[in-house]
This record gives sequence, C-alpha cells and structure tokens, in this order.
Amino acid sequence: MSEQIQRLIDGSRKIVIKIGSNTLAKSDGTQNTDFMKSFARQCKNLMERGKQIVVVSSGAQVSGVSTLKEWARKKDVHYRQALCAIGQVELMSQWRKAFAESDLHIGQLLFTKEDFENNLHTLNIRNTLFTLVDEGVVPIINENDSVSFEEDSIGDNDNLSALTAILWSADLLVLFSDIDGIFSANPKTESDAQFIETVSNVEELLASIKIGGTSSFGTGGIASKIGAARKCSPYGIPVIVANGAKENILDNLANGTGRGTVFLAG
Repeated sequence: MSEQIQRLIDGSRKIVIKIGSNTLAKSDGTQNTDFMKSFARQCKNLMERGKQIVVVSSGAQVSGVSTLKEWARKKDVHYRQALCAIGQVELMSQWRKAFAESDLHIGQLLFTKEDFENNLHTLNIRNTLFTLVDEGVVPIINENDSVSFEEDSIGDNDNLSALTAILWSADLLVLFSDIDGIFSANPKTESDAQFIETVSNVEELLASIKIGGTSSFGTGGIASKIGAARKCSPYGIPVIVANGAKENILDNLANGTGRGTVFLAG
C-alpha cells in the first residue's frame, strides 16, 4: 500500500495538498506553528524533486481565535466573518514565516463560489497559479470566508481543493485528515473499524461504510473527503487521504513509509 502511494507521488508533478483546521490547530484551538514549519520543509523536499505544490489551507477562524481569544465564543455570523478577516492575516503571516525558513515565498489566493462559475475568473486563476508555481512560489488558497455566506459558500476546503485540482489540471490531490485515512466506521469510537487502503469505486465504498459527523474544529469530515475524491475521479486525478498530524507525514508518504487511503481515478 505504501509503495502505491510512493508511486503516485513519484509519478505526479502537480500536487495539491489540503490542510484542514484540525491539522493546523493545537488541542487548545490555537495555531500549530511547529506543524506549519515542518510542513513547509517537507514541501521544499518535494519541490527539490521537481514537484509543483499548491496548498489549500483552512484555519482563518482558528487563527482569529489565536489572535482575539475573547471572540472565541461569539456565534453571530458577523463576528465569525470578522474573525476570519482578522485570522486570515495571521494565518498567512505564519505561513509566510514557516516557508521563509525553507527559503520559499508564498502567494495568497482567496476564492468564492462565483470564481469557479465565471469563465474569466477561472482563466485568471489558472494563469496566476501557473505563474506562481513556475517561479517556485507556493500558492496558498482559502475560501474568502469574510464575504461568503452559507447559501453562496463553496462548502468546505475539501471541495475547494478538488475544484482547485481540477482547475489546475493537477496530477494528485492529498487531503490531510485527523485519522489515517478511510475506515469502515469511525476508528475513534468503534474498535472494530477496518482501514481501507484502496478505493476504486466510491459508490460501493459509500454503501459499505458508516460515516460519522464532523470534527470539533473542521467543517469537513470523511464524507466531504469522499465527495472530493468523487469529484476528482472523472478528471483522472487520484486522491490520497492521510493523517496530517503524523510526524513528517508528507516525507513518509513520498518515501513509501506513510499510511493513507488511495482513491484511484477513472
């Protein structure tokens, strides 16, 4: 299984990696800057092998809580959007510092649902992405949560990462989760949950597993990751779901020692 993941990464040049709020948050809900520095170093390792990396990063709200702790319990939508506005600045500041330690520059792109429905917008997104990666800059993408509203939202960053992978014609999408991959049931609550190494048919998978709820920090659970894989499959883009909290997970996936679930494309 690990060798299959290694082969996928070896054979991919354009890789989208999605990092959820759970991976970016420590147990107290504040930013995990140690993870960010480690992840940036691992991206540099892949880029030195000729890979181009695009990152879809959640965490604006987590970063906002890290900045303004007294707003953490406010539920009003205007406060949540304002918190994301504050947090997005802090999130990118920390990503800039993390990648700078590996001598890499980053670029920020914030999208709304409309951007993927407007042909001129999608053309400009593609051109910007190609320019950034060709110059060795790492694009970091997030939904523009400060202006998006529920009825017009992209949904979650699993979906955003799938849309980005399709738009950029990526070779591979990696989704970081808080568990090792896809299981037959929630491994945190059911001891007999079986790990699923490879998925070749998403519909058969959905008919055979029990899907739980979302996590305390993230909006996207396993169901949204399966949905992202389903979206990418017709475009020939395989998807890996792995545990972002595992030490050096990106390095280990690349060298064949990391664990994850592979969704085959097509």
